[in-house]
Amino acid sequence: MKKFTMAALGGTLAGVLLSTQIAGPLIAQETDRNASIYEQLDLFGDIFERIRAQYVEEVDEKELIEAAINGMLTSLDPHSSYLSPDDAADMRVQTRGEFGGLGIEVTQEEGFVKVVSPIDDTPADEAGIEAGDFITHVDGESVLGLTLDDAVELMRGPVGSEIIITVVREGVDEPFDVTIVRDTIKLTAVRTRTEGDSVVLRITTFNDQTFPNLEEGLAKAVEEAGGMDAINGIVLDLRNNPGGLLTQAIKVSDAFLEKGEIVSTRGRQAADGDRYNATAGDLAEGKPIVLLINGGSASASEIVAGALQDHRRAIVVGTKSFGKGSVQTVMPLKGDGAMRLTTARYYTPSGRSIQALGVSPDIVVQQPTVNPNAEPEEDEEASAAARRRSEADLRGAISNDSLSEDEIRQIEEERAAAEAAAELRDEDYQLAYAIDLLKGLHALEPAE
Repeated sequence: MKKFTMAALGGTLAGVLLSTQIAGPLIAQETDRNASIYEQLDLFGDIFERIRAQYVEEVDEKELIEAAINGMLTSLDPHSSYLSPDDAADMRVQTRGEFGGLGIEVTQEEGFVKVVSPIDDTPADEAGIEAGDFITHVDGESVLGLTLDDAVELMRGPVGSEIIITVVREGVDEPFDVTIVRDTIKLTAVRTRTEGDSVVLRITTFNDQTFPNLEEGLAKAVEEAGGMDAINGIVLDLRNNPGGLLTQAIKVSDAFLEKGEIVSTRGRQAADGDRYNATAGDLAEGKPIVLLINGGSASASEIVAGALQDHRRAIVVGTKSFGKGSVQTVMPLKGDGAMRLTTARYYTPSGRSIQALGVSPDIVVQQPTVNPNAEPEEDEEASAAARRRSEADLRGAISNDSLSEDEIRQIEEERAAAEAAAELRDEDYQLAYAIDLLKGLHALEPAE
């Protein structure tokens, strides 16, 4: 018994010695690390005091500290930043759907301001600004070397004032100037219209009004069409939609899914992850959906596109999306400011991250590039087509007596609808393609 006790005690003593040998260096490393951090904070304090005392001009200490905080956050990634009390208030207004400005969502790339997307029916949109445009100058002043916040500040100004921005666009040889008059931006989250037998839901942003607007707009369009049986499908247009609230992206996805995962988020710690699933109920009642995206479709737009694509609930058409696959959390700070910090990545139902890759469409359809420097030219082919004559135009042509008046009228109505669709191709080629795709899917449905 004594031998056993001694052995047990010996084992305990060995365990204590082993723990001490392992823990000792770890504790020392942590102590050294903390000491290094405190040294760096002392260095920051020293620099701050020297700037206050010796900089050539008197500085505003509050602005200096805010700039230091913002520099720390912006060094992490393009989407983390410090929001001053004014900026935080502006952001809260934007999520409610009304604010002042040009109407563009921007990011920074290679030192220049890059347009993620113009917002529908805003001064920037009406002036012809496109997703992917680079803004190099504002009122003749270069934005190269400025932070994104400083560049955005240059573009701000009183409602009704004029601004000239210099734009570089892919496919256009020379930079060109665009004059824009600043205005109050009122966002209509969802615009609904009917093209032929298709309902088009144009989602411009994901704010507090997005899902209520979508639900109401779709119900009204279906009712006016004569019921769900009278439509052949739905086009979800997410082009140039820069994103917004994660909660709204989940609701919009859930609106057309009966079950399954919509999106998952994964943070630094496993406990920080979340998974969001669809609930029963499909607003479209199983009707085909074509979803349009382009390089201006970002964040929440990509969540919806990825969810409906992975569940094979929608055919995704257009060009590759922007590729913002991270989640930002806005954290209130003392003094009414806030911190926007990237806290997670999001993943589509199949487990893929679209960060920096984007959502790839099932069918790639390019939108023709507009060159503002190009001289208007007469379309010779269109003119020739307009001059072509048919059999019915020939003098003495034999009439068709095999059809009744009602059948002839139906043919003429179908021809008019086809010609209207052809006109839409000149106006919006990608949307026309989506509508044609719905027509094709409807034509393949078995007759009842």
